[in-house]
Amino acid sequence: MAANFRAFVLAGTGSGCGKTTVTLGLLSLLKKRGLRVQPCKVGPDYLDTGWHTAVCGTASRNLDSFMLPAPTLNALFREQMQQADIAVIEGVMGLYDGYGTDPNYCSSAAMAKQLGCPVILLVDGKAVSTSIAATVMGFQHFDPSLNIAGVIVNRVNSETHYQLLKVAIERYCSVPVLGYVPRVDGVALPERHLGLVTARESIVNQLPWHEFAATLEQTLDIDALLALSRLDTFPMGEWPALPAADAGAGLTLAIADDEAFNFYYPDNITLLERTGLNVVRFSPLHDTCLPDCQMIWLGGGYPELHAATLARNVSMLEQLRAAHQRGVAIYAECGGLMYLGSSLEDSNGDTWSMADIIPGHSKMGKRLTRFGYCEAQAEQQTLLAAPGEVLRGHEFHYSDFTPQTQAVMNCRKVRDGKTLQAWSGGWQVGNTFASYLHVHFAQRPEMLNHWLAAARSVL
Repeated sequence: MAANFRAFVLAGTGSGCGKTTVTLGLLSLLKKRGLRVQPCKVGPDYLDTGWHTAVCGTASRNLDSFMLPAPTLNALFREQMQQADIAVIEGVMGLYDGYGTDPNYCSSAAMAKQLGCPVILLVDGKAVSTSIAATVMGFQHFDPSLNIAGVIVNRVNSETHYQLLKVAIERYCSVPVLGYVPRVDGVALPERHLGLVTARESIVNQLPWHEFAATLEQTLDIDALLALSRLDTFPMGEWPALPAADAGAGLTLAIADDEAFNFYYPDNITLLERTGLNVVRFSPLHDTCLPDCQMIWLGGGYPELHAATLARNVSMLEQLRAAHQRGVAIYAECGGLMYLGSSLEDSNGDTWSMADIIPGHSKMGKRLTRFGYCEAQAEQQTLLAAPGEVLRGHEFHYSDFTPQTQAVMNCRKVRDGKTLQAWSGGWQVGNTFASYLHVHFAQRPEMLNHWLAAARSVL
């Protein structure tokens, strides 16, 4: 399979070095060349993958080694590559930044080694000359086993400036410099408190990205990049036991999908579809009626920015409460939890009534309440886990939820072998479960069996 396949990890020296912008330009450029491009992102990020998808037209995939065992992640990657000519994998943070201080745990470098992909290192060329070689050399020597196959220099002022940087890097580091990225107006990505504004909220104007791609065609050696990206081997993978192909037959899952709720891993939806259930989408913002369904999924997003509209859509709130009361199996993550609570206080201090299915109050703060990877162990039967089962996931939220019902999961954050935090979270009320945790179902496909069984229990 790998004989005609290409992939590379675009990694940076740190966050904010331009990885996402350059990734989007490369996606547009390679697509324009007629290649079937599969975008990917190292780690749990929903926002970057949303922009990948919008610019490339192919659903971007998260490669998360905290949530997914290596054989499972490799199997997912191999499957996605069946219909692709090249994978463009955007790294996370700096090349060696992962979870804790181990550079081989959840980092871009570790992912590149696991998948057997070369690394293209993006370095900042602003206000530097020969010293840039010391930066590249440091990244090379930190892990000599890593294949840093090429370098791209970002924020270059002129061709003369670029030639100075190129000569220094190639002379002292013996690694090819594949070109540079000049400053280009019109391709900056909008940001807010959780990071980028979602591509779903913005009408993505493709023209600036096409123009940016045309610029990169002139300043980067794309043929050299493609030659370096050819894989000699391909990672072996193995699927865990999956639900039966007819486990969801006869069931309908309604997924909230609009400007307020749109954080979903495409792999999760694919796994659900493989059970034979019917997937439909609805908008808590704009629709007045729920689809006829036995399961509902309310993903993450930005309900706090749309709280007034959500509160005023009384018909939808009533229909959700009625669905809950008749036992529809409802699952909510993060923003979905806020929507299912009793009330939500936005960043302006205004309080809005929500669905009141999970009794409690959400309040937006001015800093992250909790951020990063964590584990959650079920203390009782929940929609996704039986007692004692552990889910691995990611939290990233500025809100805090004050519950009026008992939590059903023990959560903890462990880093470098030490427990940094421990708390209670996750709430099960009837056939409804909600928490702040974002999870990837492939880590424990039994989650889907639990959910499907709960949906069938009230038929």
